[in-house]
Amino acid sequence: MSLFRYGTRRSAHLFSVRQCQQRCYASRIDIPFAPPPVPVIEKCPIPTCPCASAPEGLDIEREQNINGSMAAYAEQILLCTGRSDWNSRIETDENADGAMLRQLKSFLGPGGKFSDPYHNVMLTNSSFPPTESPTHQNERSSQKASTSRSIPAAKPGKDPDVAQEQDAPPAGPASAFLLPSFQYIPTIPTESSSVEAFCKGFVLPAQLHQSHEKLSREQQNVIKRKPELQRRFVGARKVDEILVLICGHGGRDERCGKLGPILQQEFEDKLQRQNIPLLHDAPVAEAEEVNTEVEGYVPTARVGLISHIGGHKWAGNVIIYVPPSFAGNPLAGKGIWYGRVGPEHVEGIVSKTILDGKVIKELFRGGIDQDRGIIRL
Repeated sequence: MSLFRYGTRRSAHLFSVRQCQQRCYASRIDIPFAPPPVPVIEKCPIPTCPCASAPEGLDIEREQNINGSMAAYAEQILLCTGRSDWNSRIETDENADGAMLRQLKSFLGPGGKFSDPYHNVMLTNSSFPPTESPTHQNERSSQKASTSRSIPAAKPGKDPDVAQEQDAPPAGPASAFLLPSFQYIPTIPTESSSVEAFCKGFVLPAQLHQSHEKLSREQQNVIKRKPELQRRFVGARKVDEILVLICGHGGRDERCGKLGPILQQEFEDKLQRQNIPLLHDAPVAEAEEVNTEVEGYVPTARVGLISHIGGHKWAGNVIIYVPPSFAGNPLAGKGIWYGRVGPEHVEGIVSKTILDGKVIKELFRGGIDQDRGIIRL
């Protein structure tokens, strides 16, 4: 009966359509405009100078929207291994690097003592060389002197060179960058107690997520940072250099394994063209203070290969960390993730992102700031 209250069936239908149109129109204009959280350009500029060619036959996925494909994280521990490739699962390496990763994973991974679903920690290897401690340098010097005096006899049927490798001194402490904390820890002793102290002093959250309020005070103290432990790690310093990290993990996927070294060389070339000094030696401890307020200040830069960060099908995968000291750059203190990067994009990334502080939308996978806020477009 109510269907005909306002006239014919047709008039009632038209009235309902008009109401729906009004509601739909109102809902569209009520959505507030949200400007992007960072400066953005849509496309990467066409290169103005020659660039390397990408290898043929790489199966790169180019249809999916990669904006937001970066997994959320609170801290990236970037271990300095001095190597450019690793096992598919980096923690299975039978060396000091693998042992260090297994310890970190036992503390920070699922089920670990410091596991926190609201403070995910990403463990990554890098090709940056570690800082050698004076103790380890002395051990290596003594070993070299001993080797130069006499070559140890090989066991029957064994290569003499292999025998010398087996007599090598134990590996020294680890070195790591912490990002987006922008800290460098040159000396992390690898015994379990020191690795635990490193996690407590530098990696755990300074403020717990509100969901942890239901935990007891004792439980909260276990997973909360204790900055007083940082004093145990001599030489820890802030990071003032630009870091360009390129997935080159050929042991995991041949696309990154083939493309990574080409992109590394291309970034170094294009950075030098912009008069940005490159750092190749092991990072120093307690670096000299730099006056970042001088006109035209541009930081130094490091370009390195890193292990798997997800999304090999979007190779090349690149993370750019712009240090907080580069205050004139709108991306200072942020990490920007790019995918589908080819040699033809490197010049544009250097000029637009690293120098001008603009995110290139077509390549953007995600980002993070110093407050652990995830950047989405």
